[in-house]
Amino acid sequence: MSDLRFVHMGFGADAVDYQEAWDEQRRVHAARFADEVPDTVLLLEHPPVYTAGRRTDPSERPLDGTPVIDVDRGGKITWHGPGQLVGYPIQKLPRPVDVIAHVRRLEEALIRACAEYGVETTRIEGRSGVWVLGDPVEQRLDGLSLDFDPRIADEEFDPRMNGPEYAPSNAGQRREDRKIAAIGIRVAKGVTMHGFALNVNPDNRWFDRIIPCGIRDAGVASLANELGRDITIEEVVPVVERHLREVMAEAVLAPRVVEKPAAV
Repeated sequence: MSDLRFVHMGFGADAVDYQEAWDEQRRVHAARFADEVPDTVLLLEHPPVYTAGRRTDPSERPLDGTPVIDVDRGGKITWHGPGQLVGYPIQKLPRPVDVIAHVRRLEEALIRACAEYGVETTRIEGRSGVWVLGDPVEQRLDGLSLDFDPRIADEEFDPRMNGPEYAPSNAGQRREDRKIAAIGIRVAKGVTMHGFALNVNPDNRWFDRIIPCGIRDAGVASLANELGRDITIEEVVPVVERHLREVMAEAVLAPRVVEKPAAV
């Protein structure tokens, strides 16, 4: 995939308003569908904004009525903002489209990028995105015990109303599973849009106002927190770009296998 191109829309003081980026996604999406441009990855930062995918429940939104932009991607509610590298790969896939394979490629590129900084990450079955695994409960220091953790018995447990010890941003201190990169996509006319958000050095307390991705028993992470040092978007962009290019170049794009019903 030598013709894959990367477009840097804006970082830092030039962070891109969400609506502006969404409009640009749709413009590039239409151009890619018409074969007017090659597969394209938009890379950028956003000013602080909450966005909600199609499966977001009302109970997962900010309790104080903070505005949320409803979008046409999959997944649930998340936050974008300073210190987070956002990527929107706009790629034409063979039909019938294999959405899961596309998500796995994005995860793989981000897993490789994190590994380059010495942060071990992985996938969790049934939960998209890239994760830092927590310790087994019995090995956690000053962590919550299953015997006392109300989240285990209460599926509607709301960490926002139960003190900072349950806040998603404190999952690293609790040594629980924590998401370092979220993924939410849409495929229209065989072309992808939306994509990933890698937490590089954001203020993860923004996530404490929502139920991030609708997950109540885990939290969020960042490269900076996991490394215990500062790290910048500028440092991470070329690394993520390189791994995205490698993974996409390695990929053998194939249509999703559709099983025919057995003859009766």
